[in-house]
Amino acid sequence: MGVDEVARPAAKVNEFLVDSGDAGQKPLSELPLQATEMLKNLDDTIAEHVVGVKWLKTVPLSQAIRETGFFGNQNTVARPKSSKWRHTVERLKQRFGVN
Repeated sequence: MGVDEVARPAAKVNEFLVDSGDAGQKPLSELPLQATEMLKNLDDTIAEHVVGVKWLKTVPLSQAIRETGFFGNQNTVARPKSSKWRHTVERLKQRFGVN
């Protein structure tokens, strides 16, 4: 669980470069991955995309923040318009101590 900010724009998994140590920058798709399903459809418009983030604050899952009234959505990406969204963001900022 954590709070992050987007540090790099979205890119296809085979175009997203990461530091691989001694080998320098490599596409994420060339590194050992547990989520190998993301390597399907690399040359298609439905290819998986990833976003680079900078973690501002993290906590173990055992310290996850759960409160009645929080916004929830099972999708990976959501464009929240619910009033619960603003409430959730403000409470999490307060609880995580971030602006």
